[in-house]
Amino acid sequence: MAAVSLNQLRKVYPNGHVAVSGASFEMADGELLVLVGPSGCGKTTLLRMIAGLESISAGTLRIDGREVNDVAPKDRDIAMVFQNYALYPHMTVAENLGFGLRLRGHKQADIDRRVADAARTLELESRLASRPAALSGGQRQRVALGRALVRDPKVFLLDEPLSNLDAKLRLSMRVEIARLHRQLKASMIYVTHDQIEAMTLGQRIVVLDGGVIQQIDSPMNLYDRPANLFVAGFVGSPAMNLLQGRLRVDGGWRLATADGDMALKQPLQATAWEPWLGREVVLGIRPEGLLPLRQDAGDVALCAQLEVLEPVGNEVFLNLRFGAKALVSRVATRQLPEPGSTVRLSVGPSHLHLFDAENGMRIND
Repeated sequence: MAAVSLNQLRKVYPNGHVAVSGASFEMADGELLVLVGPSGCGKTTLLRMIAGLESISAGTLRIDGREVNDVAPKDRDIAMVFQNYALYPHMTVAENLGFGLRLRGHKQADIDRRVADAARTLELESRLASRPAALSGGQRQRVALGRALVRDPKVFLLDEPLSNLDAKLRLSMRVEIARLHRQLKASMIYVTHDQIEAMTLGQRIVVLDGGVIQQIDSPMNLYDRPANLFVAGFVGSPAMNLLQGRLRVDGGWRLATADGDMALKQPLQATAWEPWLGREVVLGIRPEGLLPLRQDAGDVALCAQLEVLEPVGNEVFLNLRFGAKALVSRVATRQLPEPGSTVRLSVGPSHLHLFDAENGMRIND
């Protein structure tokens, strides 16, 4: 396995489009690092630059301490898993697993040993004589993983490998990939647009937007301390509630918005907030931090109209309307208000996130 180092990596296409701008990070030996972001954010381009499938316009890329900017893909000692499996339909599972090794001139005994080891690890031993058409989507993806596994590369690169699977298979394959990573202690860079996939798999996550890295952090730090409004809105399902307005103190802290005033309990970050009094800010509240109150309870932050209830098993999403602003509350209770009713809501001080309305950066700590 190997570490991967990117220093100000940049990709500019001949038409002037900047796909990746100044990407820098260090991936530790044996780490599972996830690149996540919306479509067109540059994550797949960045992965292909690491693989050598896209040229590097500027910056330095090192794998295992060696600069590889101009090294051919076959000489980088990486293995890539694609979203469309890329299996040869006329070959058996065993032949697909061993094909890359045969191209590299490995002896048949070595190929047989590696294929058997990979099949055992991925529970494909009973399907070695089958062809891809006879396999389920999950089995095909395991063959694609196995073809990378037999190579024993320094780095595994996975480009949205689960996007063609249904929800149940994606869940089981996420578990499979996490298990493989723990077992192999492999260096893996995993690309996805699915932030739930990123949160459940990544030891660290690189969030990209518009070709620019927005934040690099552990999954829970991304959730609890988003660096800017993009990360706050992208990470989390449902997304963080965001309300723009001016901070003021009038018998207590308040946020004056275009849809009405919102009362705030004494913020934990009050000292850091004081310079922002009277200025335009964006207040972020996770759905689990926006909670309905009993009719006789105090500490009301705001009142909103309940539009739609979304039961999802062990919890319910309340879709609310505060003036023209849509809000979401996540609750576990079974005693729920009726759609169309007015709901009194509270916000705990530990659930408040503050951002600069002008540049979108976090300012409350």
